[in-house]
Amino acid sequence: LPLARQLCAQWWGLLPGVHRLVFEEGRVLLTLGISDVKAALREQHFEADAVFLDGFSPPTNPDMWDVYTLKAVARYCRRGTAVASWTVARPVRDALAQCGFIVHKAPGLAPKRDSLRGEFNPHWEPRKSAATPSFAPHAPLQPARCAVIGSGLAGAAVAASLARRGWQVQVLDAAAAPAAGASGLQAGLLAPHVSPDDSLLSRLSRAGVRATLHQAQALLQPGEDWALSGVLEHRVDATRGLPAPWPPAGEDWSEVADAARLRQAGLPVGTAACWHGKAGWIKPARLVQALLAQPSIAWQGQSAVQGLVFQDGQWFALDANGRALAQAELVVIAAGPASRTLLDDDATPLQAIRGQISWGLHADSAADPASPSLPPFPVNGNGSLIPAVPTSAGLAWCLGATFDRDDESTQPTEQDHQANLAGLRTLLPASAQALAPAFFEQPATVQSWVGVRCASRDRLPLVGPPDPAHQPGLVASTAMGSRGLTFAVLCAELLAAQLHGEPLPVESKLAQALRASR
Repeated sequence: LPLARQLCAQWWGLLPGVHRLVFEEGRVLLTLGISDVKAALREQHFEADAVFLDGFSPPTNPDMWDVYTLKAVARYCRRGTAVASWTVARPVRDALAQCGFIVHKAPGLAPKRDSLRGEFNPHWEPRKSAATPSFAPHAPLQPARCAVIGSGLAGAAVAASLARRGWQVQVLDAAAAPAAGASGLQAGLLAPHVSPDDSLLSRLSRAGVRATLHQAQALLQPGEDWALSGVLEHRVDATRGLPAPWPPAGEDWSEVADAARLRQAGLPVGTAACWHGKAGWIKPARLVQALLAQPSIAWQGQSAVQGLVFQDGQWFALDANGRALAQAELVVIAAGPASRTLLDDDATPLQAIRGQISWGLHADSAADPASPSLPPFPVNGNGSLIPAVPTSAGLAWCLGATFDRDDESTQPTEQDHQANLAGLRTLLPASAQALAPAFFEQPATVQSWVGVRCASRDRLPLVGPPDPAHQPGLVASTAMGSRGLTFAVLCAELLAAQLHGEPLPVESKLAQALRASR
């Protein structure tokens, strides 16, 4: 029953595609493909230790047991991979033999008398040309020493994913504390992206939200560090946003906002809006600290890496004076805008994007919800408003952020405060009216936070080797843009899966879209 409850807690939102479910503090991973079996078998690239064939009986579902399906299964096997099945049907045994499996009958589980067991051991040499995608490293790695450059969300997530797999991880950062850059804002939103055609970004965002939710549930304190509050998305362009039709599994994620939630947000009934049930706010710095607190991770601050040198099978991370800050068999670049120093900017162009948050304390910090003029949940669309975030000084609201391309200034400006307020007037007119006095009559009470994000040309993260043909042991997980909370944990797990030859946490097409060498 305890194991069934763990499974049940994650059994939601299973739209067609690949899903990653996590058990035993991340030590057991279930990669679940929801699709036709032949399509699912095309979406992964790994070698299996064991295969269990299950499903409806061959006469009921013959396509699942035909020789073409079993050939696809064989592509995942190496010589010696074990195989088992509950069915002993002769056509299945013949098809398995044709695909290189040697099988025999064995005692079954009641009420079946027999089962099938064997191994993959063909009399020919198997071809593995389809087993190595272009975004994968040269060969699966064995855990050793790893240096992660950067300790924001991207770097902390990579460090935790690799440490769980047995690596000794040293995290280097130029700052005096983790999450000193764009991951240091008071609170950020975790919500899926939606689109009428359920675009690649939408599918990636759902996988990322699921991955981050698991880490938040495992590592953070609800109500203090994060909250699964749900998020209302005001579709300010008046479009529906959601695909049509949208199956029940999709409604687990997002649905058309009902009249009650619109009224709570001070929006007219009929306003185009979506309600994201599996969404909420998180304090990114708390998540970074929790990820870095995992075993086998050592953090080293005030260590600005200016160069990387590969020598005698080792990578050396060097400071501005050429002094070695760390040496390791694997280096992961996850340094936000500073990644440009270590990557070939012509081959991997990155853009700095400045963002300013406006925030302030509620007059009655003990109130919850904070103000009758503010919604009881976060709202996004044209910027975002998080109405109630607990801080050491009391309950705060957070508004923003601005989006200034090619700007690396960290100085706050009054112009950006006004831009955040102007965005709120479009997003939530009633809330803007309630907060406007703070901006105009008591401007000293409106505080700011400024961070610089890092984005790629197509606004998707960069994951994997920057150049698969060269530089073994050098990989990246960077360019999270404005979606660090959505993408950092997913990208870390994708990178770890690539490095170790594991099943990928997303479909192959989605993984290809994130490859660093694209």
